[in-house]
Amino acid sequence: MSKTASDPEAMDPTALLVDLYRGQERLGPGGVEESRLALELSGILRATAQPLQVADIGCGTGASTLLLARLLNAQITAVDLMPPFLRELEQRAEARGLRERITTLCGSMDALEIEAGTLDLIWSEGALYSVGFSRAVAALRPCLRPGGVLVASELSWTTARRPPEIQEHWEREYPEVACTSSKLAVLEQNAFQPIATFLLPARCWLENYYRPLQAGFAAFLERHDHSEAARDIVAETEEEIRLYETYGDVFGYVMYIARAVEPTL
Repeated sequence: MSKTASDPEAMDPTALLVDLYRGQERLGPGGVEESRLALELSGILRATAQPLQVADIGCGTGASTLLLARLLNAQITAVDLMPPFLRELEQRAEARGLRERITTLCGSMDALEIEAGTLDLIWSEGALYSVGFSRAVAALRPCLRPGGVLVASELSWTTARRPPEIQEHWEREYPEVACTSSKLAVLEQNAFQPIATFLLPARCWLENYYRPLQAGFAAFLERHDHSEAARDIVAETEEEIRLYETYGDVFGYVMYIARAVEPTL
């Protein structure tokens, strides 16, 4: 049964967003090749006698979690605030025979129920913005063992000068948007040693994320009887896509790879 504007859930923006992403492989820009490259650069692919302890923060429906489970000898804690996403991840893991390697955890990245100093790898693609990069890095750092690695993609400027429209948009939507050098400084201030950075290519946004999302707009609107709230979410997403298509040469997701080191006095 479709939801109507008189249905309270239909008017709940969070519930609508969850439904918009129903069945989507990715909930943000990314790609298998780029994730593999980040793993290689991190040095975490080395053989280990004991399973690595890994957390995928803001895991969504599990695109990265499932890849990590396939490539690593690891036990993975998949963390997200949205129970429907975690249930979908569990179903995908079961279908791929990976369920025993993955534990789901519903919670916020800045209040993780993970013992300090126990993680070998923290992975987070396109999610740290939800609490802010600086706050997230500071909150996650204690969870890593000495020498543990953080791999995270983060919205960043890629040029020193930007057109006013996109400058104003991101400063309004995400005040922590900054150039790569500023993000690296945050990592260094939180006892991380940068290993590598690289910019996600346009296909990670367009072919891997936006185009599949757009393909589901019609069905999403139909499920919600073309309610005003549903139309507003589609319009906002279309505007987000337009901004990337227009200004994708001045901003993007940069993959940051850094090692936890002992704090200096």
